[in-house]
Amino acid sequence: MKQKMKARAVAVKVLLRVVVDGRSLSVALPEQLVKLSDPAERPLTQELCYGVMRYGVRLEAIAKQLLNKPLKRKDRDVECLILLGLYQLIYMRIPPHAVVAETVEAVNAIGKGWARGLVNAVLRNFQRGEQKLLAKADSTPADRYAHPEWLLAMIRRGWPDEWQAIAEGNNQYPPMVLRVNPAHGSREAYLQRLQGEGMAATALTALPTAVVLQQPVEVERLPGFGAGDVSVQDGAAQLAAWLLNPQAGERLLDACAAPGGKCCHLLEQAPEVKEVVAIDIDEQRLQSVRENLTRLNLQAEVICGDASRPDVWWDGQQFDRILLDAPCSASGVIRRHPDIKQLRREEDIDRLVALQGEILTALWPLLAPGGLLLYATCSIFPQENHLQIERFLQTHHDATAQSVSDSWGRAMPVGRQLLPGDEGMDGFYYAPLLKSTG
Repeated sequence: MKQKMKARAVAVKVLLRVVVDGRSLSVALPEQLVKLSDPAERPLTQELCYGVMRYGVRLEAIAKQLLNKPLKRKDRDVECLILLGLYQLIYMRIPPHAVVAETVEAVNAIGKGWARGLVNAVLRNFQRGEQKLLAKADSTPADRYAHPEWLLAMIRRGWPDEWQAIAEGNNQYPPMVLRVNPAHGSREAYLQRLQGEGMAATALTALPTAVVLQQPVEVERLPGFGAGDVSVQDGAAQLAAWLLNPQAGERLLDACAAPGGKCCHLLEQAPEVKEVVAIDIDEQRLQSVRENLTRLNLQAEVICGDASRPDVWWDGQQFDRILLDAPCSASGVIRRHPDIKQLRREEDIDRLVALQGEILTALWPLLAPGGLLLYATCSIFPQENHLQIERFLQTHHDATAQSVSDSWGRAMPVGRQLLPGDEGMDGFYYAPLLKSTG
């Protein structure tokens, strides 16, 4: 039987999977939560992991001041534990004596008993010099806003007047937003159901099916979740189905479809479409698409395929509408996935921009004349968004950018952009492209 551990020791294991192995929190956390000795500590473990990822850059700057010399690479687990302790002391309401005691105790659980004195000294020294340590860390913008220098610099270039608000928005806790299935009842009726369960919620005015919970809950607690009455999906992502606006009898392609939220929303909104084909290059992530379709009792043809190589999987029949949720930096959803700060690299951006262009060019012939392709990213970087579409329009004269007249976000030279936190939504970009009939 595998040894069970307390929250802080499990959190160290999760963080190591991210910072050493390059795994995402969404993958690493479920893998390690099974090691908890007390399942009731799941929320604490999750809070610790997400908190250290959210404020890691700032925490590392503070830890550097407190350590006489950098820890060896083989002791990254001790470093993670120190960051966990600092996060609790700065950002959580746990009594400081309990933070120090529990964090030092976790040293033995990770097999580094020699570091008890070190961890204890670092945390106590922080308590003694907290104000000076924080002030010194905050003298550098990257450390103050807890962003890697390259990432903050790129945000400043793209949004010179709003970069501080974006950085602060990236560090906020995202709301839990739901999408009500109109086939199972109205949003108003579901709000009443939530009220009956003691869950405070409000309507998201930008969308007719979106509900914002005042406090996040486990999905199993949502009324009717298992029956398909509701799904979890941020409002910005819900915009895709409304902008694509599928009609009865049409054939749709959802490119880069995993985990399937937008695909299911398209089918909920337009159940009389002829067919929806959902493709993704990752077979493992496609399992989430299939699970969502099953839970919601919806049908789509799910294909594992490379969107930039349609010759391998396309049947030759053109689509009336295409949703291209392009691979991107995910710079608009950092508040929801703070491990992006750790996992993303500056050199990734040019590679992603090139891939987006390849996919756009590859999928355009699959769109029927008069059809609509909706280009979407969860990025805030201009080179992935309106600059990408402007380049495409210069080389594809049968493409015309449609204006988006909605009031959300802000109009760009082409398309429309949401920044993190705009109207409570994630950072997203949308550009509808119409194919000429001539």
